[in-house]
Amino acid sequence: MNPQTTHLIAADKSRLWHPFTQMKAWTDPTHQPLVIVDGEGALVRDSEGREYIDGNSSIWTNIHGHRHPVITQAIKDQLDKVAHVSFLGSTNAPAIELAERLVALLPDSHLTRVFYSDDGSTAVEVALKMALQYWQLTDRPHRNQFLSFANAYHGDTAGAASLGGLGTFFDRFGAIHFKSHHVTDLAALEALPKEVTSRLAAVIIEPKVQGAAGIQLWPEGMLIKLRAWCDRVGALLIFDEVLTGFGRTGRMFACEHESVAPDFLCLAKGLTGGYLPLAATLTTERIYEAFLGEFSELKTFFYGHSYCGNALGCSAALASLQIFENEHVLENLSGKISCLGELLTGLSSLPQVAEVRQCGFIAGVELQKSPGVPCDWRDQTGARACVAARKHGLLTRPILDTIALIPPLCISKDQLSSAVHALESAIKDTTI
Repeated sequence: MNPQTTHLIAADKSRLWHPFTQMKAWTDPTHQPLVIVDGEGALVRDSEGREYIDGNSSIWTNIHGHRHPVITQAIKDQLDKVAHVSFLGSTNAPAIELAERLVALLPDSHLTRVFYSDDGSTAVEVALKMALQYWQLTDRPHRNQFLSFANAYHGDTAGAASLGGLGTFFDRFGAIHFKSHHVTDLAALEALPKEVTSRLAAVIIEPKVQGAAGIQLWPEGMLIKLRAWCDRVGALLIFDEVLTGFGRTGRMFACEHESVAPDFLCLAKGLTGGYLPLAATLTTERIYEAFLGEFSELKTFFYGHSYCGNALGCSAALASLQIFENEHVLENLSGKISCLGELLTGLSSLPQVAEVRQCGFIAGVELQKSPGVPCDWRDQTGARACVAARKHGLLTRPILDTIALIPPLCISKDQLSSAVHALESAIKDTTI
């Protein structure tokens, strides 16, 4: 290990606290973290010069690859103007143009207003608080509860965490959560009593696929039926497309697969191509107009962040959308999705694999101890398999014992093949 790597790792262990990480294991002298120093396209390199396929798109954010010249240049150009200006009391051209572009992507949705924040969790937080205040402003304050689905993950801020269905993450903070209900499927939804449905402010779902639940797929028609149910009981509908937006499912947005429009659409991760933190919550004129009034009426939406509408982030997002057009990303993606499906089929026959799940360019490979016997989560089998994959040139992360494979959309078919073969080798190398 070169001296610079040694220094960086030592400094990391003595000063940093990493997310979703048991730091006792991280700081153990035997653990050598990867120090990523550069990347290009679908590849990243560490401080020792080793190269990896970025199999999880840098935690599901990177769309067009690392160091894409169009996004890089857009950020540089904006830096020559201004990096950030307050969105409270002023505005900026990139934020305005991006809002126009986002609204135009869903012309038949009635989503006409854009509220910027920082990340996926805050995009959801915005939707929740807008929904609560909307019902207050329309004289129905009793609609102050939410509904989400089992095993859901919508973020870690207090409101978003209220909707989480993963007890390990969220139960310990239950005392400060919004009042929420969790159901497993549509049948359970239909069975809810009126005393619950009449108090719902909104229902939230990750359309087509639940990410942090282990890449779990929803049945076809789920969104259509959910929209109809919300309309019937009077609840607003929130689509959390933080993961599924911007091509991940093969369409620009997952909701397009069933031509269903929500009342709120939450976007982040791939919004800037994975370059800068930025989120957007889209909503309708119906919601927006309820907040209009005189200053003295206190109808203002009292919520915001210092970096709302950040000019650099908006410039990166505009460049990302331009790449979608110029490089025909969605048109070229269909062949790669089919290729990924064919490659993953080979993994299904491995005795260590319980199931392979795929939605567009989102895949999960669930491991098992033996046929029909799940792994013990305490053995960290998925994590060990991902560490083994590094030796074969693949960088990705598990969701417990499901290995997520969510590469940048720019990845080549040859690189896809290398990634799946690396995953296969890693699974075989791992003692289950």
